Amino acid sequence: MRKPIERRALLLCQASEKDPLAGKSRKQSLSRQILTALGLSAALTCVPAATAFAQDSIAGDTKPAVISFKASEVLLLDVANAGDRLVAVGSRGHVVYSDDQGLSWIQAPVPTRQLLTAVYFADEKNGWAVGHDSLILHTADAGETWEMQYRDPALEESRADQDGGLLERPLMDVWFRDANTGFAVGAYGLFLRTDDGGASWEDLTFDVDNEDGFHYNAITEIADTGLFMVGELGTMYRSADYGDTWETLTDLPYDGSFFGASGTGEANVVLAWGLRGNMFRSEDFGDTWEQVSLDTPNNGPLESTLSSGSLSKDGRMVVVGIGGVVLTSDDRGRTFNVAIRSDRVALSSGTVLDDGSVLLIGQRGAVKAGENGLAVAR
Repeated sequence: MRKPIERRALLLCQASEKDPLAGKSRKQSLSRQILTALGLSAALTCVPAATAFAQDSIAGDTKPAVISFKASEVLLLDVANAGDRLVAVGSRGHVVYSDDQGLSWIQAPVPTRQLLTAVYFADEKNGWAVGHDSLILHTADAGETWEMQYRDPALEESRADQDGGLLERPLMDVWFRDANTGFAVGAYGLFLRTDDGGASWEDLTFDVDNEDGFHYNAITEIADTGLFMVGELGTMYRSADYGDTWETLTDLPYDGSFFGASGTGEANVVLAWGLRGNMFRSEDFGDTWEQVSLDTPNNGPLESTLSSGSLSKDGRMVVVGIGGVVLTSDDRGRTFNVAIRSDRVALSSGTVLDDGSVLLIGQRGAVKAGENGLAVAR
């Protein structure tokens, strides 16, 4: 198995005039860099000091998550549907699930305390969560129990980088085309594939044309077309054969980092978004792009970083970001309503629920809101 790229990579948001989140110390934990880029670093205030967080990151992959009644009210980063069930993941290895559309949550026992960044279900039972130190977890019972399938091989060798800390390789997203074949992608160009439901994972980092090892932040399916992947410094990649081969795009709409992407349910149509309210739409699988206009109520163009979002079965979309930004669309991403929540809490993901309300995931855990993402729905 090939090992992931070993380099002192560019930060998640590399220094440039167009990337205002740059200039962070290279000694800073990459997990903290990720949270900072998404406006979620304040959520780490529950940790007494940064050193404590770093120490927990080093050893936390082999310690079970602490069961807490507050697990659904602290930092969560992603949510997915397991049939009618909602499953969310986040800090300290927290996994919570809800069978009543987000009104109440149950914490699942998990064999790690690592930061979990993304979750995906291939069917009603089989799901995967990924996170810090290339960690991959699997559930076969819709999120009620989890097992560890993969972790960074470098940790087994106790290798250290030049600054004396473990070389961190967070996985940022995961996608499965069925219960057997799936992909996990992340920092430094890390690209993993399984064809046996995660029983084994092959490192295909060097099979994607990304010689600088730019971070992959999101991977998504485009209906009847293929897969699309976005990342650091405006990088974009597409696969017309659903992950078997990848093409690196060169005609890019901008050079700021992308943090999310989504299909719209229409063939060839892609949405991608990232820093300073930048969102772009392509109707030819990434050959050409047009910027999506996002205007805040009474304050002109949106300038908040956008993190993640999702598409509902009926074509509604929600995209969220820092500062309490909630974007909703009823026309498959052609236009968006821009709302700013009064609490200004940083949001990392969102999804449209069956009753039309919106579930928001972020700094304060899981919050159920109205159709525009504002008033709390109970």
